[in-house]
Amino acid sequence: MRATRLIASFATLALGAAAANAGGYTPPVVDTGVVAPITEVAPVGNWQGGYAGLTLGYAFGGDDDVGVSGVTPDSLEMSGANGGVRLGYRWQKDRWVFGPELGYEGGNIKDSFSTDGYDAESKVKNVLALRMKTGYEVAPNTLVYGIAGVARGKIDYSVTGNGADINDTYTKTGYIVGLGAERMINDKWSVTGEYEYANFGKEKLSDGTNTTNATPKFHNIKLGVNFKF
Repeated sequence: MRATRLIASFATLALGAAAANAGGYTPPVVDTGVVAPITEVAPVGNWQGGYAGLTLGYAFGGDDDVGVSGVTPDSLEMSGANGGVRLGYRWQKDRWVFGPELGYEGGNIKDSFSTDGYDAESKVKNVLALRMKTGYEVAPNTLVYGIAGVARGKIDYSVTGNGADINDTYTKTGYIVGLGAERMINDKWSVTGEYEYANFGKEKLSDGTNTTNATPKFHNIKLGVNFKF
């Protein structure tokens, strides 16, 4: 009799459990919290290393007021095409890129005038410059940078007329500042565009009797190509 009652009790429990789960098994709800969206990080270009390059530029806006012993007949406004070679090295930290660059440029940056009995001419024969370039990668494979450096220019200068006969070729140290942008084409090659301002200060020249102050300076727009080692 006792066995019969136990069997009946187990049957009742089994039927109740079956009725409670007649709609199927319902798993417990687990609160996993808010899932943060996945943000893709833009790749950083590999700028570090040595490079060599070529440039082609055009200088403009030169300004040199020619004064001979107190007389100012006119101004020399130097302009002209120029080309150069460069060699540099860059370090990179995250998106910041910086390093020195040695460049040599030559061309036809000059001007001349004849007025009030004076003939004057100035020509920048070549420029050797050590630049520091500091930039930031603003987009994948695109770098913008600032330029600051010291330059040594070789300059032909002459002023003749009204008793003056000043002819000299001299070298003068000045400075260069500017801005630039560079775009990678592939792992080795890149193209550049730059604006620079060069100023070689003041140089006093004389023929023994008459004196003049040469003050060569100019703006320069350059396009270039670099090869990364």
